[in-house]
Amino acid sequence: MAKILSQAKRPLKDAAAMNATRWALTNALDTIGLPLELASGGRTKFNRLAFGVPKTHALDAACVGALSVVTDWIKPILSINCTGRGSYQRTRLDRYGFPRGYLTRAKRVHGFQTGDLVRADVPFGKKADTYVGRVAMRATGYFNIQRAGKVVQGVAHRHCRLVQRSDGFAYSQTSPAQAGARRRGDGPSPYPL
Repeated sequence: MAKILSQAKRPLKDAAAMNATRWALTNALDTIGLPLELASGGRTKFNRLAFGVPKTHALDAACVGALSVVTDWIKPILSINCTGRGSYQRTRLDRYGFPRGYLTRAKRVHGFQTGDLVRADVPFGKKADTYVGRVAMRATGYFNIQRAGKVVQGVAHRHCRLVQRSDGFAYSQTSPAQAGARRRGDGPSPYPL
């Protein structure tokens, strides 16, 4: 109870800073002369529920303000995650600082690098199929391909074709229904482009 009461008496300087910033932005945009409309988060939620639009960040922007209808909102959503460009460190260490494993000296094997987007057409064998996803490079030339939350291990480099070089980001595309279901925790994971 004492903790709650101490929080209740704290000054609202964070909320005041937020409100001051919002009004400064509103006034700056108002000077441009373009039409400007302000709406609350409650209005956005009302519109979302009235038009049956799932709760996602991308679709919340389509439900802001006074609306009579929201149409054509079922479009793929592109998600971009930062994965990095790799590491200079060529040795993995244990918790005491001793080396426990070594990475290859080269970043590329057979022209591929971890993080590249590849298409693998495996014509025969147990893994015969077409895979599109992010590749994890192995010095042996047999790579792992991550797609749709699943990893396919041991795909030979000769079956792989480069779609996009690694740029430090991972791209995935979901439908709005999948994104809303994932937000609730009961939907499938996004599939790679």
